[in-house]
Amino acid sequence: MAATSAPSSDLQTTSGVDRETEQGLDVEILRESAKKALINALNSVNGAKTLVLDPTLAGPLGLVTEVALLKHHGVDKMFWLEPGPLTSTTTNVVYLCRPLMKYVKIIADQIKRHTSGSLKHMYTLFLVPRTSTLVSRILEEEGVLGDVTISSYNLQFIPIAEDVISLEYDGAFKELWVDGDETIIYNSALALDVLQKTYGQYPRIVGKGDYASKLATLLTKPLPIQPVPVVSPTPSSAPIDTLIILDRRVDMVTPLLTQLTYEGLIDEVIGIKNTPNQGPSQPSTSAAATSIIGERTKKYHLSAATDPLFADLRDLNFSSVGKRLSRTAHRLDEEYRARQQAKTVAQLRDFVGKLGGLQSEHQALRLHTGLSEILLPHTRTDLFNKSLEIQQNLLASYESSAQVTAVEEMVAQGADMQTIVRLLCLASITMGGIKTRALDSVRREFLQAYGYHLLPLLLSLSSPPLSILLPNPLPPSTSPSVTASKLPFSTVRKSLRLLIDDNPEALEEVENDISFVYSGYAPISVRLVQCVAQKNGVISNPVVDKVTNNGGTGSADHGDAVGKDTSIDAKKLYAHPIIGWKGFEDVLGTLPGKTFDIPRSVNAITGTNSGTALVPSPIRLHEQTSTTVVFFLGGCTYTEIAALRWINRQHRGRKFLIATTGIISGSSLIKSIAGDGKVGQDGLRGSR
Repeated sequence: MAATSAPSSDLQTTSGVDRETEQGLDVEILRESAKKALINALNSVNGAKTLVLDPTLAGPLGLVTEVALLKHHGVDKMFWLEPGPLTSTTTNVVYLCRPLMKYVKIIADQIKRHTSGSLKHMYTLFLVPRTSTLVSRILEEEGVLGDVTISSYNLQFIPIAEDVISLEYDGAFKELWVDGDETIIYNSALALDVLQKTYGQYPRIVGKGDYASKLATLLTKPLPIQPVPVVSPTPSSAPIDTLIILDRRVDMVTPLLTQLTYEGLIDEVIGIKNTPNQGPSQPSTSAAATSIIGERTKKYHLSAATDPLFADLRDLNFSSVGKRLSRTAHRLDEEYRARQQAKTVAQLRDFVGKLGGLQSEHQALRLHTGLSEILLPHTRTDLFNKSLEIQQNLLASYESSAQVTAVEEMVAQGADMQTIVRLLCLASITMGGIKTRALDSVRREFLQAYGYHLLPLLLSLSSPPLSILLPNPLPPSTSPSVTASKLPFSTVRKSLRLLIDDNPEALEEVENDISFVYSGYAPISVRLVQCVAQKNGVISNPVVDKVTNNGGTGSADHGDAVGKDTSIDAKKLYAHPIIGWKGFEDVLGTLPGKTFDIPRSVNAITGTNSGTALVPSPIRLHEQTSTTVVFFLGGCTYTEIAALRWINRQHRGRKFLIATTGIISGSSLIKSIAGDGKVGQDGLRGSR
């Protein structure tokens, strides 16, 4: 959608094939590879076996396999890996866990218990995603290294949607920005390396952030040889043109805001864990290990592949969901009425042929109506609306000091702890720090209201490298790195066009811009992607400009179309070529963290870098679609995914593949830093 201020070379129009016919990368290859690798690992242990599972892996494994498949490959019983004795009726005991010290200590203790009880077992330990010298050292110190066969299960990117792949590692943010543990950077490099070996090399790597820069540097160096994908990919119809790496610390504003898309709000209010399916009803509270099989509770499985209504609703602003549900209900009612109008056998046969689909849609409508009925009362509470009001005022820099006082009042009103921390951090970032006296006062009220056990949380938020809850002015002893990490929000807000007024005159622009995900605020992270892949979308509104240039009214009901822009579907624009950050160097310089743009040359035969810079050629008429991979180091939100999908629909010739270390929300980040996060026991999908 050409902006009037965009150069003519940036975008090209075409009236060729519909956008929907453009095929992206087949990410199901990754799921099948993960499943076959797990089966191969289990089959390497002959005979019946007891599987002892790291609870945080239950959800990710539930996305790639089922309990019935594990049982088919020799798994007799399954237990959570937790402290206490392990009772196994099989000779083989297989442990599957991440290489964390607490898990290795539990494994060593259980092996020693068996040894002291003269119980003979053969132990195999599969570490995810790779083996660790630290694990071997701990087992050696515990005196059980000789009893355990150590191997790895290389579980990396898992598809959670047709255009989203995730490492499903919830601890990435805390480990990087609180603990200072950079292991996830190396693991991400290995995963991205497998991705390019599966679908093709990255001709260009661009990104923003200090840790993102370290990750990019790793990708330019030789990495250890990893197992090739078990499933061979078919020749890609949309080869990769660029890898964009974004450091979560570059945009901390976005996750702190309340998500206002349907899927994002479900995550905020109800919670979405590894696309929930069936699993244990709750973690074990006993000292003994708890059996998994047979302990199930029904959970809703949200999937756009099997639920077309969810595909329509997930990226909508929640204010538009009711209208879409009503329209679907009326359509289904008319479809059912067709039964009464059927006169002939042929008409009855046609109706019966559609009946199965109608019943599935009816069940989906009932599900999403029920979810909306849960969300709606929450969005009408005083505390929810007060929180939104404070967020909007802080983003607009309107009476900022008064907003801190309002947050303090919310503490007295019994607001959720995570909400208060999110608002305080948002105030600190947007205001350049909170006045010292006001910050001391609200911290005192916070600790008295929620408990002094949360003092480490406040200290972590105030300390480098995170430093998102700071006083203003900063003490003289403050580290220069903290000063350099501060975001000049007012400057960035203007230069990246982050805030769009929600007055009636600007409503049309909000509905046709990525800012719809926050009802008028555009995520910094997605604007940065636009700086690379849709430059005209940063400086102006491409949809409104396009419609205006075509003599249209410019009205596109976002609530009905979710940015599909039916008025301009007939003639979409080709995406401009990737030329790095060109045109936005000054803006990037004001954001904290390193900026990088690494053109790479790929040897078509060996797949290695030749050292000669390669600038990707422009996407031209009738050329095949390319794929731009966007990787979020530290996690991304459902609203950012919705915004990227919106950009994806605005042009031809480029598809986005969203990759991340995990799906996050503001509350999940605060819980992880506070050590309050729930264990991911959302489990494996059982046979019905």
